[in-house]
Amino acid sequence: MSKKFIQEFYKSDALIDRETLAAYLHDEFRLDWHSSKGFLQLRRDEMLDIAYELSRAYESSRVKISHIVNDGSLVSLRYSHHVRTFENPREEMLLAHFMVIWEIKDGKLYRGYQMSQLS
Repeated sequence: MSKKFIQEFYKSDALIDRETLAAYLHDEFRLDWHSSKGFLQLRRDEMLDIAYELSRAYESSRVKISHIVNDGSLVSLRYSHHVRTFENPREEMLLAHFMVIWEIKDGKLYRGYQMSQLS
């Protein structure tokens, strides 16, 4: 169940659509994110703000999952995030590579532990 939920999440437009993302996030959501720019700890509203900002920069978003492992309410995955800009919608570009462990609670994303590297 958790693995299917995560696959549906990444197939949706949630990463660039604030309303779609809101439906997936638990009220007590938190993401600990180690990026190539440093450490971020994001709460629900901050994550929704990121989706809004991405929607202003990118016309579309696609995630390619290369690995996914499910253990109860935990799902770990490795994926690449591709985007298309408004300026050049015909060209898809790789935004970044990610590794993340998601904890699912009450059928929503509850805790995330993520590492990323820009392409």
